[in-house]
Amino acid sequence: MALQDKVVVVTGGARGMGRAYVQAFLARGAKVAALDLSWAPSGVSNDADDRFYRELAARDDALMLTCDITNDDQLAAAYQATIDKFKTVDVLINNAALLPSVQFPPIGDITILETTDADWERQFAVSLFGTLKVTRAFIRPMLAQQSGSIIGISSKGGTTMPVGDGISWVARRPNSREMPYMAAKAALTAMFCYLADEVKDQNVAVNVINPTGARTTGFDEKTSARATLLGGPKPIGAKPEHVVPLALFLAEQEAKTGITGRVFDTIEWNAANSFGGPEVWFTD
Repeated sequence: MALQDKVVVVTGGARGMGRAYVQAFLARGAKVAALDLSWAPSGVSNDADDRFYRELAARDDALMLTCDITNDDQLAAAYQATIDKFKTVDVLINNAALLPSVQFPPIGDITILETTDADWERQFAVSLFGTLKVTRAFIRPMLAQQSGSIIGISSKGGTTMPVGDGISWVARRPNSREMPYMAAKAALTAMFCYLADEVKDQNVAVNVINPTGARTTGFDEKTSARATLLGGPKPIGAKPEHVVPLALFLAEQEAKTGITGRVFDTIEWNAANSFGGPEVWFTD
C-alpha cells in the first residue's frame, strides 16, 4: 500500500513523536489529519509549535483538528471533518496518551499503593478507552474499502519478556514506578493484537510499536527532576524521529499480503533494517 495520496490520521499530532509522524507522512505524499488536544497557536512568532501550526495551515494536504479523544462529540466532529475533506482513511496512528509526567509531575513516578481509583480511571480514559474510541471511528472506512493499517503506540513496560521458566513485565522497565500508565499500555497492546486477528479477513493490518523514551516536550524537565530526586545519571533520550522508519513501513502493510498482529521495538527494528542503532538515535 504505497503512501502517495493515502489518508493518514495521527492522534497527538501537534508535537513530539506525533509531529514526527505528521512531517514524515506528508513528506511521503500522504494526506494527514492530525488530532491534538491543543492546536491553537500562542502567537509567538519564533515558537516551534506556532511555526509547525502555520506550516500545516498553509497546506491543502494537512488538517489540524483540536480534539479530546475521550470526548465522543469532539471525536465524532473530528472524524466527520476528516471524511469531509479527504473522503476516506487509510492509516491510523494511535499516538495520543496521558504521559506519566503529565499525570504526576514532575517525574511521573508514583507507587501503585499511592494511587487512587481516580488516577487509574483518568489514565485508562485517555490511553486505553480514548484509543479504543478513535479506532472504532476511523477503522470504518478501512473496513468498507477492505484495506488499511492501524498502528498502536505502546511501551516496553506494557509487554512481557521471558525470565527463567516464566515471564516478567518489570524486567523490561526495572525500578519503574510508571503506573497506571504501563497498565494501560499493557491493555492497549493486548487489545490491538486481538483486533489484528479480528479484522484480518477485512484486509486491515494492526500492529504495535514500542518506542524508546523520546526527547519530546517536557523530557528534559522530567529527566532532570528524576535525576535530582531519585539520584543516578540523567537518562539519555531518543530523537522523536526514531519512530518514523518503522511507522512508515507498517503504514504500508495490509493484512492479507503483509504483516499484522506484531509488536515491534523501534530501536531493535531500526538496527536490524539498516536505519541505524542507538548511536544514531540517542542524544543527550
